[in-house]
Amino acid sequence: MKTTVDIADELLDEVKRLADKDQTTVRALIEEGLRQVIVTRGRTGHFHLKKASFKGKGLQPGVQGGTWETIRELIYEGHGG
Repeated sequence: MKTTVDIADELLDEVKRLADKDQTTVRALIEEGLRQVIVTRGRTGHFHLKKASFKGKGLQPGVQGGTWETIRELIYEGHGG
């Protein structure tokens, strides 16, 4: 589909140089940019925590079943916490 877009001269000049350097077209760069905007703004804002667990069998003996206070004391032991 054809459409007309009014773009600042400086921006268009920069896009043309980039298109030439990357051996692509201004159209391809505009489409790429619009796709990125759609993806970015289409995000729901939900946070997904990356899995960062370690191999093993859970908590060390003596800690398993402990309270948070006990675990926190062990974490900060010797660190002024």
